[in-house]
Amino acid sequence: MAEEALPEGVSEWDVRLSDPIYFKGNFLAVATAAEQGPVNDNPLLFLGLTIGLGLLGGLLYILPKFRGHPGIKHDHIYHSQLTKGLNLGWRSAFLALSIIGIIGYGIRYMASDWFWPAVTVAVALLIIGLVLFAEHSWRNSPARAADPAGLSAYLGILAGTYLIGFYIFLYWAPEHVTPWITMVSPVKQGLFGGMASQWFLYGLLYTLIILVMGVRMLAKYRHNKYQIVRTFSVMFFQLAFAFLIPEILGALNKPQQDLKNIWPLDYDFFFSWQLEEFQSAGALGTFMLVWGIFLVIVGVPLMVHLVGKRWYCSWVCGCGGLAETLGDPWRQLSDKSLRAWKFERWIIHGVLVAAILMTALTLYSYFTGADSLLGFQTWKVQKWYGFLIGAGFAGVVGTGFYPLMGNRVWCRFGCPLAAYLGLVQRFQSRFRITTNGGQCISCGNCSTYCEMGIDVRAYAQKGQDIVRASCVGCGVCAAVCPRGVLRLENSSVDDGYRTVPERVIHVSEEEGAYLKF
Repeated sequence: MAEEALPEGVSEWDVRLSDPIYFKGNFLAVATAAEQGPVNDNPLLFLGLTIGLGLLGGLLYILPKFRGHPGIKHDHIYHSQLTKGLNLGWRSAFLALSIIGIIGYGIRYMASDWFWPAVTVAVALLIIGLVLFAEHSWRNSPARAADPAGLSAYLGILAGTYLIGFYIFLYWAPEHVTPWITMVSPVKQGLFGGMASQWFLYGLLYTLIILVMGVRMLAKYRHNKYQIVRTFSVMFFQLAFAFLIPEILGALNKPQQDLKNIWPLDYDFFFSWQLEEFQSAGALGTFMLVWGIFLVIVGVPLMVHLVGKRWYCSWVCGCGGLAETLGDPWRQLSDKSLRAWKFERWIIHGVLVAAILMTALTLYSYFTGADSLLGFQTWKVQKWYGFLIGAGFAGVVGTGFYPLMGNRVWCRFGCPLAAYLGLVQRFQSRFRITTNGGQCISCGNCSTYCEMGIDVRAYAQKGQDIVRASCVGCGVCAAVCPRGVLRLENSSVDDGYRTVPERVIHVSEEEGAYLKF
């Protein structure tokens, strides 16, 4: 933080001592070192009694599912209090309270600087106005509730509140979870050396949850080979690329880079401290820098052109992996209304634009040495983006709202990389989901299970291919279709010609008679 970036009469330490990041980081180290009690005396015992028993209980519940007949069974999922979700009114109330809480804490987080919180509120109001009034969604396109439940879904509310609370403690009050950090310290020391932090705790829990709930995915969708391979893929990439490799690199005093994390999802990739860390790591650091840039410029467009955004969002991404495994019981809660789709377009592309502008300002400061441009201070823009998008949206709302709004809230409404991938998929991808409308019985399974809020049944009834920027190619719609109407395909042939054979029934081969749909 340069002196010229500070107001007159204010020193760097005046800001740092009021900066929650600086204060919390140092306070956590002191709190962890000074901790006393039974957890500190027997960390492995409490690790087994909490996380260990939780994993064992989950597996004991999941493994018997392999004994049943393969195939999709609803099993009263729409009547379970944990998976019923909330109606529009209650969802809006919880979302509004979460946003108000995040913005309110953000003012303190920015050391009482109101500017960026005020800008965020103004942008939010602008998007609401555009969707509800400029696009006439308030009058002509009323949003449909994900389900008819009100407060009867109290267990889902409790689950969501627990997840929200966990992320709040993790990001902004880690000194209150020092016993959890102490519990996992023996794992850190035994495998990689060094002391555990809240980020090691988070990475370990994240990985274990994906592995255990991945087993549940394998049990539920074992009738579909695509789902089996895809589930093993997200489990492997989380375990190896997101957890083990970064920890090993850290133990070797190298940058702890997740090689599958791509800008702009990895929003701090071009921050000065990150670039300096790459340069100081020698050949390995140079490779990480070049690899990250290559993925953004070449890898993403090429792979999306060939196989769609599913290669990342459904096969590789850790956020998608958590949504597909832990979040699968709530996938039916995604709002399929036209209004939700309009909000989705404005918000996710707005986040992408914000990420691009923040990165442009970051690179400008890095190469010129200037701390601001047109009056915007680089460190404040970075700090607010990390707080609002990196923590508040991706963590608190993105995961905490699984039981309230579905499992892909972040991927659908906030992820800037998903927006980038989606733009390429919409206009340049060979991937699409083809439909055979003649065999559709309008059961609605496909739309119900679509986690991205796409009304798949409407496409199937018309015999139209599904080419949507938001589609992550998870393939669950095809897996739950009882008639085989949907197929995931890649082709360079125009879909108008390529899918004709799929919509034609040959009645008489000799007479050349056909029935077309």
